[in-house]
Amino acid sequence: MIKLTEVTKEFPRRGAALQDVTFHIRKGEFAFLTGHSGSGKTTTLRMIHMADRPTRGEVRVSGFSSKLTSDGEVWKLRRRVGMVFQDFRLLPGRTAMENVAFALEVTGTPRSDVNPKAQRLLSQVGLSAKAGARPSELSGGEQQRVAIARALATEPLVLLADEPSGNLDQRATAGILELFRELNASGMSVLMATHDIELIRNVPDIRVLELDDGRLVYDSLDA
Repeated sequence: MIKLTEVTKEFPRRGAALQDVTFHIRKGEFAFLTGHSGSGKTTTLRMIHMADRPTRGEVRVSGFSSKLTSDGEVWKLRRRVGMVFQDFRLLPGRTAMENVAFALEVTGTPRSDVNPKAQRLLSQVGLSAKAGARPSELSGGEQQRVAIARALATEPLVLLADEPSGNLDQRATAGILELFRELNASGMSVLMATHDIELIRNVPDIRVLELDDGRLVYDSLDA
């Protein structure tokens, strides 16, 4: 489902953000990607989402290759790969329903299906009662659930999450993790970047990949 092979990413002023990173996430697998700030977590997710391309090596995701997929075809990959961010990135002047509906509209959902599907997605993340609330009226955990509902608009096979609990308290973090586990149980592959070591310790059954200064230094599958 996700395969990185000897991936190196170099930036002109920063040097190497990733160095010879190789790992494989199987279909339906859940894994944590951890490491200190600057270790390469976000760069790795950007490689998988093809927001950036490797300097050397190859990324393959759900049949798409970083070497073969043109910039004009990346949208096809992103129909299969959802992305959730730490800062939610919701449209502040729109309701929860409208935020999710907007994602459906831009991905070509028929107009008559937009609102019913947006409501179903909000229900899926436990927020059907807050459909009419704007982001400022929602807690951090609720805003993240709206962001997840939006990421699910294209019914992705893979969900990437970049520090999704970074702005949340312990209770909200537990709720988001449980939601990710439910999505994973439905067959979705999930790769969640986090520096929260305590969170990782509390769920020892989930695979852990650790980066340090751009190198993969630990994979719990090999431990």
